[in-house]
Amino acid sequence: MWTIQTSAGVVILVGEIAEVPKATLWRPERLEGATDRAQRVILGTKAKVSPGDIFRLIFKGGGLVKLPKGRVAADYLDAGQMKRLQALESRFGQNYARQNFLMTAFDLLSKRLSFNKDTADDASDVVRKAARQSKIPTQPVGEVRGEDMLDNLFAAAPETHIPCLEAAMEATEAGGDIVIERGRAWTEFDVPAVMASPLEEALGRCWPWTNDGFGSELRQIWVGAIHDATAQPGVTLAVVPLRVLAEKDGVLDQLKNRGLPVNGPVWQ
Repeated sequence: MWTIQTSAGVVILVGEIAEVPKATLWRPERLEGATDRAQRVILGTKAKVSPGDIFRLIFKGGGLVKLPKGRVAADYLDAGQMKRLQALESRFGQNYARQNFLMTAFDLLSKRLSFNKDTADDASDVVRKAARQSKIPTQPVGEVRGEDMLDNLFAAAPETHIPCLEAAMEATEAGGDIVIERGRAWTEFDVPAVMASPLEEALGRCWPWTNDGFGSELRQIWVGAIHDATAQPGVTLAVVPLRVLAEKDGVLDQLKNRGLPVNGPVWQ
């Protein structure tokens, strides 16, 4: 957590990582106590998904799962990338030749590395429950339409997902220990180690975070909300993706550059 004292009040920023392993021992009671101090809580974006969005995903899903007709991975990847991909295919008994690179990356991270298996409540879950019990008002940082998300995803050319695939291959090659190491670094407030984790790097380089259109929009939503929070009286607590806070020129850098005192773990 970082605390920012402003002329109007206090902003508490909680750096959240996705999918905290159950094997990661942390102290949610500290987060519950911080929530009880707040007058308002800001959580992640709310996705507004309509039945029409679901039908579009069903009927157009083939365009997301597979590469364009007649194209294979070797048409996009260089020799080194193909060698790594083929080694992973052999290792796991898979065939990724025709699969969309984003889907391949998700398969590597979720099924082969199992980063989202056996996970516990994350920071948002803890804060949401604590706020409900203490009757503290909560609000999403913003709302995104399912239609916009799907349009953005389907419009992305296959080559835009290659950095995501590369990072996912590196994380998978590193092995399952990186999942526990990332969780341990988070509980020990070692923010640079979390950010340097191959797993965190992979998650941060995959859709929607690295997409030029949608990723920058998500970041700006958070920047705007936290900027507004610094003018609010009392205590505002916001649970923010750690990468949005701690990345270069992220929220914490921007707050520091504004001359605001940022108290908490070293992030740079």
